[in-house]
Amino acid sequence: MAEDNNRENNEQEDICYVCRRPESKVGKMIRLPNNIFICTDCMQRTFDSMGNMAGFPGMPYMDIFSMGQPPVYEDSPKSQKQEKKAASDKKKDNRSSKDTFDIHHLPAPHIIKKQLDEYVVGQEYAKKVVSVAVYNHYKRVLTDTMDDIEIEKSNILMIGPTGCGKTYLVKTLARILQVPLAIADATSLTEAGYIGDDVESVLSKLLAAADNDVEEAQHGIVFIDEIDKIAKKRNTNSRDVSGESVQQGMLKLLEGSRVEVPVGANSKNAMVPMAAIDTRNILFICGGAFPELDKVVRNRLTRQASIGFNAELKDRYDMDENILQKATVEDLREFGMIPEFLGRLPVLCALQAMTEEMLVQVMLQPKNAILKQYQKLLRLDEVDLQFDEEAVRAVAKKAAEKKTGARALRAIIEEFMLDIMYEIPKDDLIGRVTITKDYIEQNGTPKIEMRESGEAKLLAQKQ
Repeated sequence: MAEDNNRENNEQEDICYVCRRPESKVGKMIRLPNNIFICTDCMQRTFDSMGNMAGFPGMPYMDIFSMGQPPVYEDSPKSQKQEKKAASDKKKDNRSSKDTFDIHHLPAPHIIKKQLDEYVVGQEYAKKVVSVAVYNHYKRVLTDTMDDIEIEKSNILMIGPTGCGKTYLVKTLARILQVPLAIADATSLTEAGYIGDDVESVLSKLLAAADNDVEEAQHGIVFIDEIDKIAKKRNTNSRDVSGESVQQGMLKLLEGSRVEVPVGANSKNAMVPMAAIDTRNILFICGGAFPELDKVVRNRLTRQASIGFNAELKDRYDMDENILQKATVEDLREFGMIPEFLGRLPVLCALQAMTEEMLVQVMLQPKNAILKQYQKLLRLDEVDLQFDEEAVRAVAKKAAEKKTGARALRAIIEEFMLDIMYEIPKDDLIGRVTITKDYIEQNGTPKIEMRESGEAKLLAQKQ
């Protein structure tokens, strides 16, 4: 009784040790030693697996909380009808709560690109390629009337320098289409049997993003970042457990197969329930910066004779920041990607490096531009934040020198906004702050304008 009272007084909700679902979703749980809680669904799956191994399939449903009552068997027609009705009611509720997504509501490529333009600056070719590939993929999935002609899916491989918007492009795309999205990191993937995540853990994240709904997960998008980290290792004597073997393990996922995936965990074990996912209708988008791929491309472009009228100068492409746009499948093979892996990513898309002009647009144009975020923060303190045009260009110039793309913008802005955001809450009379170029270059201070007397009195009355 004392333990029950302590649990009722505890504000933290119990979570199933196997599927990681809270008590509010699965109902009352079974408590095991060492404060381990297991829901009835996971416990029943464990009993079923034990019965199948022992040669006694169809064990009766063992409800821990209703011992002494007549048992309900899974094979009974009444229990099957109740389960089907509950499942259909749940699906109806989910459909009514979500927007309809079918072939008639699928946006055209130009509409997808137009919505991407509101959030992603530049990268016109990449946005066009992604819009067409996604449109064709979901048109293939939603029609389901291919007859004798079966359309293969077109997975995408995006290459580009760091900070050019690969991950942000995919996040925006999934938000537009309102489909489940899983973002995985290839650096943690290893060959089966070694420490690390198996290849199937990518699908576990997609299943979790779809709230463990297998049907919805099978129409989702998987973005595998840092795909260049699984390239074949060169000049190594140890076993390559995170390189070529991982590429070979991903072949069945990319092409399309039925895979057993653990629910609520990244690794398979006897206590974790499994779900079968068909990857034929899952769109895979792989992205990576591919460092030193530019050297491979330059060597190929300057492979001609070094003398004569038609000779290519060795330093002709040294200053070309968009050299990755000239990359081909042969260059990626030489980098360390196996041909079977590249063959399952037919759409090759190269993104541009961020220039100063593009960085200026990133700070000003998108709906959630970084300068708009800081303006909103100060607006909560009833202060108007403004940026001079020269100040914005000075920030873009500093960011371009760091060679980390758009990621450098926030670090630079945080640095000079620190003192402003620290001092402004001290004085309620400050009405406007203007960031100047001299302040960015540490040659001056920002312009501060005080409120008028009437506004100051009104603000004091509110407080």
